[in-house]
Amino acid sequence: MTLFAINPTTGKALPGSPSLDAAGRGAAIERAQQAYLKWRKTSFAERAALLNRVAEIMREDVEALAKPMVEEMGKPIREARGEVMKSAWCAEHYASNAANYLAPDMLDSDATVSYVQYLPIGPVLGILPWNAPFWLAFRFAAPALMAGNTCLMKHDAHVPACAEAIADVFKRAGAPDGVFVNLPLETPDVAAAIEDERVRAVSFTGSDRAGAIVAATAAAQIKPAVLELGGSDPVIVLADADLDKAADVVVLSRIINAGQSCIAAKRIIVEEPVYAPFLEKLQTRLAKLKMGDPALETTDVGPIAREDLRENLHRQVTATVAAGARCLIGGEMPDGPGYFYPVTLLADVGEGMVASCEETFGPIAVAMSAKDVDDALRIANDTPYGLGAAIWTADTARAIAMAAEIDTGQVAINGIVKTDPRLPSGGTKRSGYGRELGPHGIKMFVNAQQVWVGPARS
Repeated sequence: MTLFAINPTTGKALPGSPSLDAAGRGAAIERAQQAYLKWRKTSFAERAALLNRVAEIMREDVEALAKPMVEEMGKPIREARGEVMKSAWCAEHYASNAANYLAPDMLDSDATVSYVQYLPIGPVLGILPWNAPFWLAFRFAAPALMAGNTCLMKHDAHVPACAEAIADVFKRAGAPDGVFVNLPLETPDVAAAIEDERVRAVSFTGSDRAGAIVAATAAAQIKPAVLELGGSDPVIVLADADLDKAADVVVLSRIINAGQSCIAAKRIIVEEPVYAPFLEKLQTRLAKLKMGDPALETTDVGPIAREDLRENLHRQVTATVAAGARCLIGGEMPDGPGYFYPVTLLADVGEGMVASCEETFGPIAVAMSAKDVDDALRIANDTPYGLGAAIWTADTARAIAMAAEIDTGQVAINGIVKTDPRLPSGGTKRSGYGRELGPHGIKMFVNAQQVWVGPARS
């Protein structure tokens, strides 16, 4: 079979990439297994040397590596360059910090010495989406490789050139064969890869629906999994907030990658006294954004990645307006080639409306009014998701107290919700479980082995 990508800017097919059949899948997994037997015995310094070389190549070739993101999923070129550089930073961060993150923990007991050491477990399968092809690959792979595991990357079928480019970087960096393996599979074949006894763990980023299937498949084989799923992230803007700064950051958070981000600001919950002026600030800023060819430096918002995603986005907008929301800008399906959708601002969105209840994966800003702080918190938690949240207020102490009341995996106070290799990220509820990045992420796929050394102390 061949995996075909569509250029979302033109709607035209891109060159295809062959997928693996059952024999090819088994051979690829065996390469990762055999490489693991040697890679697990390497030092942190040897592993770091590889990741630092990978990062060096990425920084040198940023333009060439950014190009397939522009072509395959419509990421604006400026953002594509930034993603390559952030991925390089992730590799460098784990190269520098993995030894410290995985240092043995000395624990007191009746033993002469007792401790926990963190050992690799084997090949780890990363099942990745299209929306941040490089970053999500490195978020999964950098900690796993530094822990001594090998990586099998099953990337989304819509970004085959991105997947090949990532694998090629590791090859050029001198990675031993099988340490990092591109695993191009058709979706029906993914379960067989999870079930393969040589695959020891699964990292999945994607929708909650697909995540439930992956989790069930891994659990049936008694394999650990980390799930980073969808989000309907709330941003709470209180009356005492710096409204101009909040508007700047909220617009950036909502629009980056054409709004196709799990941790984008999706529900903008504004305290009543400043609801009207904050709406005006949002509208002014959103109206200035330029939608167009993602290959151009002047483009702020590129196309939606797929036609079906654009259709669903328009359904959410029209259903929300039909339920009583006001569409202040955008909301109309554009003519012409490609899968473009205009920057849209929906005001007066109620909690029962589609754009509030469902995850909106596109440049759609949803504004909601809250009576006070308690009402804002109630609205923020009124979702099956729990990935990220933001709070804007001049009272930092109050915001810190509020953070503990929001059921999400991360909270940003007077700043943007983002992923950072230094800090753990992940979700609650239908946004998944487990953590990626930071010192927590690298311990997701290790054997925390307890060692008791006698004789026993009296």
